[in-house]
Amino acid sequence: MIAELGHFALIVALMLAILGATVPHYAIFRRDTRLMALSDPFAYGQFFMAATAFGALMYSYIISDFSVLNVAANSHTSKPLLYKISGVWGNHEGSLLLWVLILTLFAAAVAWRGKGLPLRFRSRVLAVQSTLCIGFLMFIIFTSNPFLRLDPAPFEGNGLNPLLQDPGLAFHPPMLYIGYVGLSIAFSFAVAALIEGEVTPLWARWVRPWTLAAWIFLTGGIALGSWWAYYELGWGGWWFWDPVENASFMPWLAATALLHSSIVVEKRDALKSWTILLSIIAFSFSLLGTFLVRSGVLTSVHAFAVDPERGVFILGFLAIVIGGSLALYAWRAPRLTPSGMFGVVSRESALILNNVLLSTFAAVVLVGTLYPLVLEAINGTQITVGPPFFEFAATVLMSPLIVALGFGPLLAWKRGRISRAAQVLIPAAIVGVVTFWLVIWDKAGGIMMTGFGLALAAWLMVSVLMEIAERTKLFKNPKKFLTRLVRLPRATWGMSLAHFGLGVIVLGITVSEAWTSEQLRVMSPGDTAEVAGFEFKLEGVEPIAGPNYTAVRAAFTVTRNGELVAPLYAEDRVFSDPPMPTTEAGIYPLFRGDLYAVIGEYLGDNRWSVRLYFKPFISGIWVGAGLMVLGGIISLSDRSRRIGAPAGRRRSKPKQPAVPVGQTQEG
Repeated sequence: MIAELGHFALIVALMLAILGATVPHYAIFRRDTRLMALSDPFAYGQFFMAATAFGALMYSYIISDFSVLNVAANSHTSKPLLYKISGVWGNHEGSLLLWVLILTLFAAAVAWRGKGLPLRFRSRVLAVQSTLCIGFLMFIIFTSNPFLRLDPAPFEGNGLNPLLQDPGLAFHPPMLYIGYVGLSIAFSFAVAALIEGEVTPLWARWVRPWTLAAWIFLTGGIALGSWWAYYELGWGGWWFWDPVENASFMPWLAATALLHSSIVVEKRDALKSWTILLSIIAFSFSLLGTFLVRSGVLTSVHAFAVDPERGVFILGFLAIVIGGSLALYAWRAPRLTPSGMFGVVSRESALILNNVLLSTFAAVVLVGTLYPLVLEAINGTQITVGPPFFEFAATVLMSPLIVALGFGPLLAWKRGRISRAAQVLIPAAIVGVVTFWLVIWDKAGGIMMTGFGLALAAWLMVSVLMEIAERTKLFKNPKKFLTRLVRLPRATWGMSLAHFGLGVIVLGITVSEAWTSEQLRVMSPGDTAEVAGFEFKLEGVEPIAGPNYTAVRAAFTVTRNGELVAPLYAEDRVFSDPPMPTTEAGIYPLFRGDLYAVIGEYLGDNRWSVRLYFKPFISGIWVGAGLMVLGGIISLSDRSRRIGAPAGRRRSKPKQPAVPVGQTQEG
């Protein structure tokens, strides 16, 4: 009965979405404000129905109702409760239902928080959002129904993929999806603005917080996924440029460019067309990445042949949303004439350079991800575009971006002075050059590229500090430094933290790649191996039993100069439902780096293959990502960055402006 309730809720949500996508446009055509106002309850209704459906599926997982096909295929009675719940979105059908839930949640949030928007424009935005809901709901109901029944019901389920039975992977997909779907608001605002034929600074003021919120969750989700890969997969890496990783990275790049571009629209009423296009592209990347990952196309281009119904629907939906929005942009964009003018050397120009580099890098990642699929579909040739391609592109395109990040915040709007900014950044340049030559002198691994990476990291971090010093006039009037520091806007703090966090990430990547030490050994209990001055001793290997797996656990002790540093415990697990081996690395973080141990295959005669690492400052990657997320949260909390115009003094009785016949003041 619960499953049928969830299925019925999806059907009702689809009907509400159809009404929400059509009634507002008709109401605007008729200038009927009463019908326009219905867009809000339509949005609330869609969210309530989607939440009901999602709750019904989650309840089926919690009670292990194996008469539901989706539950039987992805759950098991022996799974811990956390993984029963995460199993809801650990599959194709459930993840799409989560997408719809978040999509309707954002629509309801716009209806709730958007009272300051003109009613006409708000109803347009919600109509576009409802149109997106129609596509996803039809896809779920007609091709990916999560509430299909099994008769007779099996006594036990197949279980969730063991790789997904991890706390990191329990929260990673929802965070990414909030980021993906959050970009739908920017898309809906962009399409509504194109239909209306007008983009104003108020539009940018409204769209920026939604984009920033999506960017925060995308950043956190990507960082959480890389951390999971680092400690769970046992290969010692954190990013491999595989298509699934790229599917989340592309919308992040586009969203980052959109954030910077919307600043120019808000401050200078310029870059309107560029910002609208980025809004469309960012959400298009989210759609493309989600459908590619969930449709199985990234596993094989022949997935369409295996499931042509889903494949044709996916292609059609992508063509309508992406192709239709780009066609609308080509038709209406010429009307979006900018009013703000600026010089070649200005903060606007620095932001344009930032956007060009980020957009180009996103395009390179897209080509590198899709080219093997297209080539295989055309002539059956299978090739792999590996990390060297993406890393070269990242070096070429991101290096000038990091340099520009030092100058941009110090340039004035409209017309800046590069000499003035360069003068402030002299200490950053000195630190960067000295860092480079120290690495060359030390002859570190990679030498030139290592020195270059560390110099960029030092440049960016010191330039952020110099920018704060310039804003607070530290060197001109140090007596009032603390007062000015405290009074800095939270948006400024957020920007500085995000830029500084990027520098920490570059530092962590460069140091860990250049100075990682690794040993691949065959060891018996009692054997020792030296890695970067640390002595790893294998104390013993014993079998253990988990809630739904068996494992062998290797116990290591790590010493340095005869003194105990830390114990390490690494596991090689085998899950029973479904049968699958996984690796749990033993990791002990130190300030200077991570001790990392992995137990591998049993080779007989009480001998085991082991992998031992020392990874210096690799934690800087996630510390930097955390600083970026924190910077985004602080910026989002700034009153001047919140949705709506700044609040002024209250008036006793506002004067009523004249409005057209049949239209309220709100409209």
